[in-house]
Amino acid sequence: MSPHVRLLPFTVLVLPIVPLAAQSDAELRAAVDRVAPRMIELRHDIHQHPELGNRETRTAGLIAGELRRLGLEVRTGVATTGVIGILRGGKPGPVIALRADMDGLPITERNELPFKSTLTTTYLGRETGVMHACGHDTHVAAQLGVANVLAGMRAQLKGTVVFIFQPAEEGLPPGEVGGGKQMVAEGALDNPRPDMIFAFHANGDPPDAEGDRERLGRVSYSVGPTMAAATKFIARIHGRPAHGSTPHLSVDAVVTASEVVLALQTIRSRNLSPFSDNVLTVGVLQAGDRNNIVAGEAYLEGTIRTFELATLETIERRMREIFDGITRSAGATFELEFDRSHPLTANDTALTRRFVPSLQRAAGTGNVVEVPPRTGAEDFSYFSQQIPGLYVFIGGVPDGMASTGHHTPGFYVDDQTVPNAIRVMATLAVDALNGGPPRAR
Repeated sequence: MSPHVRLLPFTVLVLPIVPLAAQSDAELRAAVDRVAPRMIELRHDIHQHPELGNRETRTAGLIAGELRRLGLEVRTGVATTGVIGILRGGKPGPVIALRADMDGLPITERNELPFKSTLTTTYLGRETGVMHACGHDTHVAAQLGVANVLAGMRAQLKGTVVFIFQPAEEGLPPGEVGGGKQMVAEGALDNPRPDMIFAFHANGDPPDAEGDRERLGRVSYSVGPTMAAATKFIARIHGRPAHGSTPHLSVDAVVTASEVVLALQTIRSRNLSPFSDNVLTVGVLQAGDRNNIVAGEAYLEGTIRTFELATLETIERRMREIFDGITRSAGATFELEFDRSHPLTANDTALTRRFVPSLQRAAGTGNVVEVPPRTGAEDFSYFSQQIPGLYVFIGGVPDGMASTGHHTPGFYVDDQTVPNAIRVMATLAVDALNGGPPRAR
């Protein structure tokens, strides 16, 4: 992927300045409509040029150029490729933050779109396509749209808006640091310190997902726990290799690993309450080199999703016991490591309740719904652990279309998601700067 930055030939957009106290929803919608075509064009450009975590150099350059064009204070190189833009309003008021993630995934796109990604790269030693298969292109374009809208009314803004563009949300290559945790460590929430933070995720669930929340224009949120804590585990089973014709001379790592995988399924079904929300998935099982060799080693990798620390501790304890018991009985040994990479993402209860009316005004009351937590994970959690946060989902799949789901080659969200998200996030920002949504009359 080229590190060179090619900025689109953007034209300067000047929005009429009106007193914020008189800024109606209709006027805000008109401002969104004016910036939307350019932000959709920008979304196409980013989608065609996806970059993996900690390598978002082109994307970061595009973002920084646009923020500087709007006259914002800009910091670059935060957590390797992160960008922060600060918009200071003309009047005193609170400090709020908006966060968008930037990175793509090592997936080969199968959508037939005019702006389809055809990029390839080497990831963990193998050739793969690169794709925005989780909507981060839409997140960046929408957040830049909010920056455009708010910059046009800068003189009347009551406070400061910090725009955080985060790299490496999807995870890091071995041995690297980054993502939300590193952005916080490098001062993303300092100077100025936000009072609250907002973010959204484009929803491209498949059509069999519960509730049709992925439909274009729907907005969903949770009060309290929103997305699970994600713990990655890596394990190695060490046996003894032998010729395939003499298995009695071996300690078969394949058989041992298979027994472990099956036994792990009993943790959820027999060690935890049936009312406990959790997931334990073995995503990688690798062993062996030839058909006529009994493998002496096996490698396992997977994920744990939980909403309570006690549940996670039970799962980790039982996993150690299962690995220990099965490998001992086989005459093998094991290594097992846990990486609690993504803490629980929880919406601040008071903040969420306070801004539900803002979501309803922006998207329409009938399009806003409270939902149970998701077992997906997000490192937005590192920001919302520090300051009150609200994270929402915005549906992006129109009628007649379907997405194959997040992190798949057929992930799809419509261009109209960009203005819809700009409107939702700009409404949240304006209401937050004004001290909360206006009271119903």
